[in-house]
Amino acid sequence: MSEQPQVSQHFEIQKVYLKDVSLETPNSPLIFTEQWQPQTEVRLETGATPVTEDLFEVVLTLTITTKIGERTAYLAEVQQAGLFTLRGFDESQMGHMLHAFCPNILFPFAREELASLIGKGGFPPVLLNPINFDGMYMQRLQQQQAQAAGAAAPPAAH
Repeated sequence: MSEQPQVSQHFEIQKVYLKDVSLETPNSPLIFTEQWQPQTEVRLETGATPVTEDLFEVVLTLTITTKIGERTAYLAEVQQAGLFTLRGFDESQMGHMLHAFCPNILFPFAREELASLIGKGGFPPVLLNPINFDGMYMQRLQQQQAQAAGAAAPPAAH
């Protein structure tokens, strides 16, 4: 009986970098004269792209839109990226690594950059709460499985 050779798993951070950053303050300076009772919306996206066989770029995009009433105070966006070496992971492990584990590494960098950017714009800093990337990834997998099951189900008979 022959045994399968054990493939060792390897993970390494090659580089963490800012891919894109922007701050728009379309209603300044008048927005600074209004009473500060903002409504803030946070949007988050993750993406992963293979660069070589074992090297992947992971990009975490955080967008914060803050409004006072209908007027936008600011829109801040950071694309925090990293290059990661990943070897020896099966398909399900690879998905988790690229869409949960790596974004978890990038998040503190993106959070700090957003807080600094917003503060430099003259606004009170925003401190984002930690994000459960593992939970988000599992939820996305469940939604994809439910959609696949729904698409595979035969039409209901009348």
